[in-house]
Amino acid sequence: MFENVQIAPPDPILGLTEMFKADSNPDKINLSVGVYQDAQGKTPVLATVKEAEKRILEQENSKGYLPMTGEPVYCAQVQELLFGAGHEIIAAKRAATAQCPGGTGALRVAGDYLHIVHPGAKIWLSNPTWANHNTIFQAAGLECQSYDYRDPKSNGLDFEAMCASIKTIPKGDVILLHGCCHNPTGIDPSPEQWAQIGDLLVEQGVLPLVDFAYQGLADGVEEDRAGLLELCKKVKQMLICSSFSKNFGLYRERTGALTLVADNAEQAATVMSQVKLRIRYNYSNPPSHGGQIVATVLSDPQLKAQWLEEVAEIRNRINEMRHLFVKTLKEKGVEQDFSSIIEQRGMFSFSGLTKAQVEQLRERYSIYIVGSGRINVAGMTPSNMDRLCEAIKSVL
Repeated sequence: MFENVQIAPPDPILGLTEMFKADSNPDKINLSVGVYQDAQGKTPVLATVKEAEKRILEQENSKGYLPMTGEPVYCAQVQELLFGAGHEIIAAKRAATAQCPGGTGALRVAGDYLHIVHPGAKIWLSNPTWANHNTIFQAAGLECQSYDYRDPKSNGLDFEAMCASIKTIPKGDVILLHGCCHNPTGIDPSPEQWAQIGDLLVEQGVLPLVDFAYQGLADGVEEDRAGLLELCKKVKQMLICSSFSKNFGLYRERTGALTLVADNAEQAATVMSQVKLRIRYNYSNPPSHGGQIVATVLSDPQLKAQWLEEVAEIRNRINEMRHLFVKTLKEKGVEQDFSSIIEQRGMFSFSGLTKAQVEQLRERYSIYIVGSGRINVAGMTPSNMDRLCEAIKSVL
């Protein structure tokens, strides 16, 4: 059966990482894959993660399966991180959470749920969005449409066009919104704009699915849920896919969650019963280790306070690189305006580089950037900034 199988095309992001690893240039720079790097170009293990692992190793007494929805303590901590302790949604038990293998796993479970339980519902994705969103939902059987988001002239949010697009979405469809640190643009709505989006979704009868993969990397862990909380004031039902890959550095542990918000506790339990079936038919139950780490850290006040400091260090380094990048380009006499990158948030920014310029950077300088021009700001360091900006100047 295998004789006529064709080689699959490489993933547009992970395929670049494979090319980067095979590149023999000692000065190569990887600004493609969404992995945080420190000033030395390393992806560190957080001190709080090491401490949590130490405690887990000492106390763990079983490797038995977790429930289909994962560890209850972990799920409770996920909800508290999303909404804040004592939020009405938590108190009324209107939310139900399933631990999933990464944010990607949560998105796929959500896609499977929507396709099976709400047949005919289409999902609307921002233009642009994370490259894997389309493929995840199409693989789940959903039809993908797009709504306006970025203004190419200002490299900012085209909120008027976004609202106009939302007004065309049919009742019963789903819209995917980035909770903060929009990937790939780094452009987020303001809290006031989030409130207007919520009003529009209620008017249209559209279900929001919030992809919340970068909490803490924009302005702060509490500050970054402002948009989600504005939505919650308006919209009674939603799905939220969250991840601890970035803010805990748990990339390889695949630690995420799917949280649903319903009208009441009974409805939440009913919907979760359908989510559990999708989980059972896919991977049965989630991996434990990453969830144990998160639950251990967030359940301990001292560890949580230390973790918040570590997240702040990550966030501050990224923002410092944004400023240094724009400053260095200007010092080198680059006339193109990159100042909007300073206003953007999170690991990614939309550089405005063309596909041809991206290819030149890779072929001539071993600088790896996604074809769309999205750059991972966290891949920039003080030591590679000069070479990076000199190369960009040469291809503009």
